[in-house]
Amino acid sequence: MRTDEEFEEPEPAPPGPRTRDRPPLVRELLLVAGLFLVYKLGRQLAAGHTAEAYRNSREVWDLERALHLPGEGAVQSSLLHGDTLVQLANTYYAAVHFPATAAFLVWLYLRRPGHYIRARRALAAVTAAALVLHLTYPLAPPRLLPVTGLVDTARLYGPSVYGPPDTDQLSNQFAAMPSLHFGWALMVALGLIAVTRSVWRWLWLLHPLVTLLVIVGTANHFWLDAIAAAALLGLALAAVRRPRHVPAPTAVPRPRRPARRRTLVGAGR
Repeated sequence: MRTDEEFEEPEPAPPGPRTRDRPPLVRELLLVAGLFLVYKLGRQLAAGHTAEAYRNSREVWDLERALHLPGEGAVQSSLLHGDTLVQLANTYYAAVHFPATAAFLVWLYLRRPGHYIRARRALAAVTAAALVLHLTYPLAPPRLLPVTGLVDTARLYGPSVYGPPDTDQLSNQFAAMPSLHFGWALMVALGLIAVTRSVWRWLWLLHPLVTLLVIVGTANHFWLDAIAAAALLGLALAAVRRPRHVPAPTAVPRPRRPARRRTLVGAGR
């Protein structure tokens, strides 16, 4: 006589905390927009310190020479070998910075909400610290400092996002320290490396590397501007709490039904 035991198929567990970790979309949009407006306003408040910005720029230039850092001119000379290359660098500087960071945050929000919160907080902390430095330490970019021998590649070859420094009402060109172009690019790369498992994920480091060569080669930043941004990002990531580990959902089996015995015809006669 055989005994058959029947089991029901396991049913999926209820949604885990990953969905609940995703903050409300409208709140996040308002928060990011508010941070951007505050930053733009802060940059405007930092304007008007032209003499101090040029003096600080000369100090940074002299400090780099004392530290034996490579000259920014070597990178710019490589770009100036052809109009196409320098125009690509100018376009990268003008068009990649904000869209790449926005796409990074959107992807994290949809796919890795726990990591999104940490990345958003780190970016906000770096941006806030940068704003404080822009207010307390105005710095002219190397393209505006004659002693560097560097040229304004965006003005000469295009495209350019800046007008004349003295009349530019849309941006503060005397806020080179630290470089948020590099700080944000580094955050994007580190964030994507942390949340992906592909063997190719380390290629994301090309984004901050290319950004570094672009901001230096176009004479928009000194090497020390990028070093300061990396240091601020490191402090921000150390201060922001890591997302808690969320275990993968597991199947929950239903209670097993009692075994049913088959009765043989004629048994017991």
